[in-house]
Amino acid sequence: MNKRILVAPLNWGIGHATRCIPIINWLLGSNFTPIIASDGDALQLLKKEFPQLEFIALHAFNIKYQEKGKNLDFKLFTQIPHILKTFIAERRRIKFIVNNYNIDGIISDCRFGIYSKKVPSVIITHQLNVLSGKLSFFSSKLNQLQLKKFNQVWVPDFKNDPNLSGRLGHLSKQTKLKIIYLGALSRLNKTETKTKYSIMVLLSGPEPQRSLLENKLVKELQYFKGSVLFVKGKIEAKPTKTITGNFTVCNFMTSKNLEKAINSSKLIICRSGYTTVMDLAKLEKKAFFIPTPGQFEQEYLAKRFNDLQIAPFCNQKDFNLNKLNKIDAFSGLNMEPTFPNIEALFSLF
Repeated sequence: MNKRILVAPLNWGIGHATRCIPIINWLLGSNFTPIIASDGDALQLLKKEFPQLEFIALHAFNIKYQEKGKNLDFKLFTQIPHILKTFIAERRRIKFIVNNYNIDGIISDCRFGIYSKKVPSVIITHQLNVLSGKLSFFSSKLNQLQLKKFNQVWVPDFKNDPNLSGRLGHLSKQTKLKIIYLGALSRLNKTETKTKYSIMVLLSGPEPQRSLLENKLVKELQYFKGSVLFVKGKIEAKPTKTITGNFTVCNFMTSKNLEKAINSSKLIICRSGYTTVMDLAKLEKKAFFIPTPGQFEQEYLAKRFNDLQIAPFCNQKDFNLNKLNKIDAFSGLNMEPTFPNIEALFSLF
């Protein structure tokens, strides 16, 4: 009988879910049976990608964001009681799932409550250090204490330079954590495709910032004369597509269509979320990043790639079409693909 492995991505945008897609495919190809557990858009997206699998609903954290990112750290601090309450509920839920669904192993993507002492438990994260402004030292230490509860930590990045995550995914001091670097995780593959779109807008992330950026970009790009593909990143019952002049708008795309669309686009305008970064690096694309206001991780990544002359960025409120004029001075994302030893990786289970 195939071993049953619980795969549980965090529902924070859809990035954690999409980067679990290659993991799920590796499990299927290695004669494991993946059981998917999540909530919200992350759960819905994976249901569309793997309709044949078994799914379990988890408690939603429902972290709320404000329109201005300036005090995001304080806003998150005020939600700690709610987060802790959900974490406790998640701990109860995972005990029930392990006992009642015959789970043989756990792969959690940034859900810190999804682990068990009864079965081998892995966590996927690119944040060994958690940037939180003035509190970065303490948030990183707290994060590393939580990571110790897992048998292994899988980091979707390269161990040595050049790498994608910088100091987010690399510790400066030795640690007792069992860290395994997977290389860049992406569900997409590079193909030689004729350029169809001058600009592709790829939106993602939590509200209200997703909608605020959507409105900003629609307003600015109405004056652009080239072809534009605008993917809203809204997971709904069915994919929709409307074409008005040079503007093509989709609510969301499944992996196959998204892969084709990015490959056929000259420039990608998007958040500097880490999963998006990995996708664009694998497809060797030029990007313009607009980090989510107040998200220190995205701001760090955007500035890092700008400083490395890989991709330019600007703050959300400052974006206009003229910002794109400097794109030719940047090299674009490009990383040699690597693949872990799948048999060794899953030997824990």
